[in-house]
Amino acid sequence: MSNDGGPWRRDAPEPPPARGRLLLWALVMAALGGLVVALTRAFPEAVRTPQDWSNVAYCSGFLVLLSTGLFRLGSGGLPQHLKHAAIWLAVVAVLALGFAYRDVFSGVGQRLQLAFSAGDPVATGKHELTIPQNDQGAFVVVGKVNGQRVRFVVDTGATSTVLSPDDARRVGAPMDSLHYGDAAETANGVGYSAPYTAQRLEIGPIAFDDFPVAINQAPMSSSLLGLTFLRRLQSFEHRDGMLILRWRDVGEG
Repeated sequence: MSNDGGPWRRDAPEPPPARGRLLLWALVMAALGGLVVALTRAFPEAVRTPQDWSNVAYCSGFLVLLSTGLFRLGSGGLPQHLKHAAIWLAVVAVLALGFAYRDVFSGVGQRLQLAFSAGDPVATGKHELTIPQNDQGAFVVVGKVNGQRVRFVVDTGATSTVLSPDDARRVGAPMDSLHYGDAAETANGVGYSAPYTAQRLEIGPIAFDDFPVAINQAPMSSSLLGLTFLRRLQSFEHRDGMLILRWRDVGEG
């Protein structure tokens, strides 16, 4: 006698075929690869050193392993407890965010911008930009030189604004005709640089045309934003782990 449940039997939903799940996994991996390529092309200043590329490879490998594990969970999809854990993590994240900004909830957007600016300056008032201090204690800001994104470290001890050789090539400086005749004392001894006039230097909405910079002869991990820029501002100050820049528009008193 058959014990198949008769007309009251409810069949479990058919699991997706392995071939279909494999195709979905391949598409996700292709999308991940495309995203990495797109981000490195959009933000060339963010991936410069072997350590930067190592971090990209590490994160990508972790995502590949994670997605492979999910793919191998089998025909039943994600276990129910993982779904519950994801829901609880989302609830905890929302509650933590609300608690952290309970007193100044209206400023959440600005605070998140500062926390995740990745070097982009944040407007915190009229004619005021704020640059957060990074984990190494430096003020890093992404600006533009001749329309190309350049990562600067703000250096109040540097008289000039200095471009690294790599950044200088990207902004179109005539590297073959430069004369490295300017000598300066550095932490590694005497360094040499060449004068160059950038068509335009921009830090957020602050912009200067025909801006003089120095191009360093030796490789540098980052370009420097020095006093030749800072002294053109109305003021700048370091407060509570933030560098605050203020400026006047042309024609203002």
